[in-house]
Amino acid sequence: MSPDPQHGPLSLPGTSSVGVLVLHGFTSTTASVAQWARAIHTAVDDDGAHPGVRVPLLPGHGTRWEDLAGQHWQDWRDAVDAEYWALRREHERVVVCGLSMGGALALHTAARRDVAGVLLVNPALALVNRMARFSHVLAPAVPSLEGIGSDIKHPAGLESAYDRTPLAAVAQLNTLMHHTVRMLPAVTAPAVVFRSDEDHVVSGSSADLLARRSRGEVLVVPLHESYHVATLDRDAPVVEATSRDAVQRLSRGEPFLHGDRA
Repeated sequence: MSPDPQHGPLSLPGTSSVGVLVLHGFTSTTASVAQWARAIHTAVDDDGAHPGVRVPLLPGHGTRWEDLAGQHWQDWRDAVDAEYWALRREHERVVVCGLSMGGALALHTAARRDVAGVLLVNPALALVNRMARFSHVLAPAVPSLEGIGSDIKHPAGLESAYDRTPLAAVAQLNTLMHHTVRMLPAVTAPAVVFRSDEDHVVSGSSADLLARRSRGEVLVVPLHESYHVATLDRDAPVVEATSRDAVQRLSRGEPFLHGDRA
């Protein structure tokens, strides 16, 4: 994959009290969450002001899979922190959002920073492939495996992602997930978790872990017509409308969560 502005950082300016940080998944690009981010940007406060929305391209992504192999999980964390503080300079409150690995990073941020809400699409706290836990051992002998992108139910769905998955980076993802799970009790912000009934990448136990260990309120929204990359799948309108409404309520001084809690 060569660098392409279509898959690069996205910034949607806004002047409401809320800033929103949207994070893409492992081996993917901002293209997988850009439509979601634009939908959130349509939220307005009582004066018609929109939230500011930032979608960074995480280190090692959007170029070659070999570049991702050289990254450490702290590189992703630090990049997210920089975006968080950029939003805090312009907005009173920040909502963090993420798909897959981006969900783990959003939760990691929520455990360490002051956030007003969390929006997650199939957050990665545990993987379906149990062999992934041995990636740190296998990486020296097996640098990469087949790509994991485009786990989409819609036959026309296509994710911009690497066609190879570097095992060294999988080992870093495992470390990120491990740290994030341990930090869940420090998450006090309300969260919406969009959970696909069938996901071939992330284990359904990820949503369960959050619901059990977080100290914030959690609303689980089931997605019946999508696989892992639900932001590009048949349930994308549900993800977009629910996320937009949550941010809009927050910007109008109303509760972030609405409806039945899990």
